[in-house]
Amino acid sequence: MGRFWSLIFLAVPVLGVGTFAVAPFFNIWLPADVSEHGRSVDSLFMFILWLTGAVFVITELLLFWFMWKYDSTKSKTPAKYVHGNHALEVVWTILPAATLLFLAIYQMNTWADIKMRRPVMAPTVEVVGRQFEWRLRYPGRDGSLGTPDDLFLVNDLHVPVDEDILIQLKTMDVLHSFFLPNLRIKQDAVPGMKIPVWFKALETGEFDIVCAELCGWGHYKMKGRITIESRADFDAWLEKKYALQEQTAPPPEETDTAGL
Repeated sequence: MGRFWSLIFLAVPVLGVGTFAVAPFFNIWLPADVSEHGRSVDSLFMFILWLTGAVFVITELLLFWFMWKYDSTKSKTPAKYVHGNHALEVVWTILPAATLLFLAIYQMNTWADIKMRRPVMAPTVEVVGRQFEWRLRYPGRDGSLGTPDDLFLVNDLHVPVDEDILIQLKTMDVLHSFFLPNLRIKQDAVPGMKIPVWFKALETGEFDIVCAELCGWGHYKMKGRITIESRADFDAWLEKKYALQEQTAPPPEETDTAGL
């Protein structure tokens, strides 16, 4: 019976490795990358996956071998118990610590590109998380956020391709997480903070915006779309939205001035 369980444990690394091997062929692997920094993020992810995967496989194979070799139902020799080895414990403490330190240093440049080297520019758009939607505010024709001609939208983010995009991220209520899977961007929106998020998209298309932080009963439906398009198409879309907002805006005498 002991060797049966050892085979069960052997199936864990076999099925685990097999799953990762066939996943790309069934379109259940990473989503398509369309960002400038996505390649370095994916390379870092794959490096860590290979490193931890190798440790996982070696550990599982050793577990299988010892369960198989020292099966109590097959062995006639009584078990011998020994006290812990101090030197061995030091080694298996130092090795993981050194590995984590190496990974921390190895990823510093990628982290800096995404989180520290902010482009010197005005915000392209303000994104505000709210249960359970993404509220967007574009600068109006004056090019400045926070002025009367700002453009307001919900869940419909448009950006030009091959240009630096700077998002001012906020939340109106609880903690949300602004996640653009195809752009390899994920940033928490923290109450009371304005957080810059930047990227450069390299391909046109429509992709998902999701919330990656459990934010309430409607978390599952907090989803928007980001459209990446040419500069000409983006400008035309903006003008169309400006005109539509001007047509539907209430007359000055009907504007709600409560709280002003």
